Parts: sequence; C-alpha cells; structure tokens
Amino acid sequence: MDWQALALSAKLSLLTTLILLVVGLPIASWLTFSSWRMKFLVEAVVALPLVLPPTVLGYYVLVAIGPRSPLGQAFESLTGQRLPFTFKGLLLASVLYSLPFAVQPFATAFARVDRQLIEASWCLGASRLSTFFRVVVPLSARGIVAGLVLTFAHTLGEFGVVLMVGGNIPGVTRTISVSIYDDVQALNYAAAGRTALLLLVVSFAVLVVTYRVQRSAWATWPQS
Repeated sequence: MDWQALALSAKLSLLTTLILLVVGLPIASWLTFSSWRMKFLVEAVVALPLVLPPTVLGYYVLVAIGPRSPLGQAFESLTGQRLPFTFKGLLLASVLYSLPFAVQPFATAFARVDRQLIEASWCLGASRLSTFFRVVVPLSARGIVAGLVLTFAHTLGEFGVVLMVGGNIPGVTRTISVSIYDDVQALNYAAAGRTALLLLVVSFAVLVVTYRVQRSAWATWPQS
C-alpha cells in the first residue's frame, strides 16, 4: 500500500473539511434564512459539482488558476509560486468539488431549527451572529457532523479533479485514488485491491455514521 499517498489524501481531506466548516456555515446560513428571490441561482452554483463531471470541473479550475489567468498571475506575483500541480492548487480544487457535500447537510439542519427559538433569541436582545452560534449551530450539530464526515470521505476518494489539477507527483499531489489507478495500469491488482478495500471500508463507515446522526443528510435544498 502506498502510505505516502494515503497520508497525503488524509491531509488533503482534513484541510478541506476544516476550510469548508469555516466557509460552508455562512453559505448554508444565507441559503437557509435569506429571502432573496433569486437565491436559487446561488443554490445551483453551489450544487453544480454534484452533477458536473469531475474532469470538466477540474479543467475549469485548472484554467482559472493557470499562469495566464488573473487569479494565477496574482498568486504568482504574491508568492512566487504557481497553483497548478501543487498541493495548494489541489486543496483549492478539493474545496470547490466538496462544497455541496458540506453546505447541503448544513442547510438542511439549519432549516429544521424552530424559527420561534431564533425569534425569541432576537427578542431577548441577542444579535443575529450571537443567535446563530448560540442557538442555530448547537441545534444543528447532527447535520454539521454529517456534512463534515461526508466532506472528509468525499475528498479522500476523489479522482478526476485531483488528476486534472494536481497531476501525479509523488509526495506532492499523488493521492490514494491516483495510486490505485497507477497500480491498475501497472497490472498490480493485489496492491490496488488492498487500497480499494480500505476506501470501501471507509466509505461504508461514513455512510453508517451519516445515516446514524442525520437521516436527512442527502435531502434536497430547504425551502424558504
């Protein structure tokens, strides 16, 4: 088994999960409580990685962070480094690819919070931010945990986006899914089978945890 690739995948999954915890909570809150009539457009953008082929998403991310793009040029001017085929570029792509796996369970959990409790908090003088962290988040703990678990597992096994944006550089961008692909290409089915079995066990454990803590983790977007 390629332990280096496994460690890299675990690191990538953990960082992606932590970033989406910070980024996903405000996005899910806005999608749940906003009354803007056109917010379905934002919902569609956030959910796009669910239906978009990973290679297509990876291609557009690669173009967006390339040395000829404004983002790529700005990053290179600030750091002296390029984003494509680096761990930083891989992390950015993973955050975008796993975004709906965090935001959907978060938003579903927020929608289940009793609106009267939120309004009561406001009436007692709590700010919206204080109400969110002291009322909404604690009551949505199961959905948040489900979103984090799904995000970690989804990132751990991603392949198309990883290969497009990061390539196959050992110790830098070679993840566990790419390692399986290489083993199959080399006809090393025994090694590929062991690694695939590990991911199968992890995936099954994730589903067990997800359905245990939040049966509605795969529910559709909450309605206003």
